[in-house]
Amino acid sequence: MVQNSLKADVVYDAGPTGCGELIMNLFMKMNKMNKNQVIEVKSYDLGAREDIPAWCRLQGHTLLKRVDQGKESVYYIRNNT
Repeated sequence: MVQNSLKADVVYDAGPTGCGELIMNLFMKMNKMNKNQVIEVKSYDLGAREDIPAWCRLQGHTLLKRVDQGKESVYYIRNNT
């Protein structure tokens, strides 16, 4: 379990979901969120460690923090739209 002081408004556990499906699901979840809300994304896909930061840059969202613990990564992303 990852300990963190950031408070997420929404949690998305992507599990082992790969790049395309993970990004599409993340896009749909963030479209339902209000500006400045934070989503916590949990992923076991190692490719997400590069895909999620790149997607955030392209979409204009802020990656607040990434915490890696073994194969699990947890991302905190602020919705800027």
